[in-house]
Amino acid sequence: MTSTDLCAQPFQPERALRLARETLDIEAAAIQGLKATLDSSFARVVEMMLHVSGRVVVMGMGKSGHIGRKIAATLASTGTPAMFVHPAEASHGDLGMIRAADLVLAISNSGESAELTAVLPMLKRMGAPLIAMTGHAGSTLARYADVFLNSGVEREACPLNLAPTASTTAQLALGDALAVALLDARGFKAEDFARSHPGGALGRKLLTHVSDVMRVGADVPQVGLRASFSELMREMSAKGLGATAVVDDDSRVLGIFTDGDLRRLVEKGIDLRAATAQQVMHAKPSTVAPDALAVDAAELMERHRITSVLVVDTAGRLCGALNSNDLMRAKVI
Repeated sequence: MTSTDLCAQPFQPERALRLARETLDIEAAAIQGLKATLDSSFARVVEMMLHVSGRVVVMGMGKSGHIGRKIAATLASTGTPAMFVHPAEASHGDLGMIRAADLVLAISNSGESAELTAVLPMLKRMGAPLIAMTGHAGSTLARYADVFLNSGVEREACPLNLAPTASTTAQLALGDALAVALLDARGFKAEDFARSHPGGALGRKLLTHVSDVMRVGADVPQVGLRASFSELMREMSAKGLGATAVVDDDSRVLGIFTDGDLRRLVEKGIDLRAATAQQVMHAKPSTVAPDALAVDAAELMERHRITSVLVVDTAGRLCGALNSNDLMRAKVI
């Protein structure tokens, strides 16, 4: 059978738009309806998850299983150790992944999913607390549970009232509500989020330090106070930073000379052939510490409209340098 065989009528764009809007209305109403069902049971579940010594084990079949995987991932990334266990696989060995110290969040709109209800007696004997997220208080799942979370909806967005649509949206929203309440109760901060997302943009901004991206050793351009202008220019050209540090005999930074400084001096018609680094440098330049966040170095460069910055230790000694290209390669900016 082809897709053409399944089309009982010509495609109607306006009908599609109407159904889309109705779907969004129904699902929005389903989420709004959850607010009226929230009670002390929700707070009790948050407290149980907050103090569980093991992990939150999320279970669900079919579409509820897909929602369960997302809820487990959201919990794990916001400070609550969690994992997903498929109910059907649990009956064939994966039940061994669950311990009495864990807490089980079982999701089923009907509360009667055969694969899920089959493992409920074992979970109860194991001693792991069981939270039921279901739309039916009288269901098998709800009866087995220590706490019942009502995720019921009046109807599905599906015109046939069959395909899980509004019910799974309600489950997802309720899972997000749990995660948000938990992260607040834990005092979870942006830095904590970044640690579990090191590959993301936020992780790079909050975890990448200047020392991780700066140039060091022979790659750092530097000359002494008495260096000639030609020596200064050779050092700038060789290191490709667009600037060079001017340091004293103890490597303390006294100044900087940049491509911009060169342009300004040339525009003024100054004879640079006999000049020394001390005469042309910009004294007391902006610097950063190696343990500063790279994003702070980027903000400093933007604020002062510069493209390079020197890195100094607590004694003011030169220990590195970086420019905007280094920060872009590290995807900090």
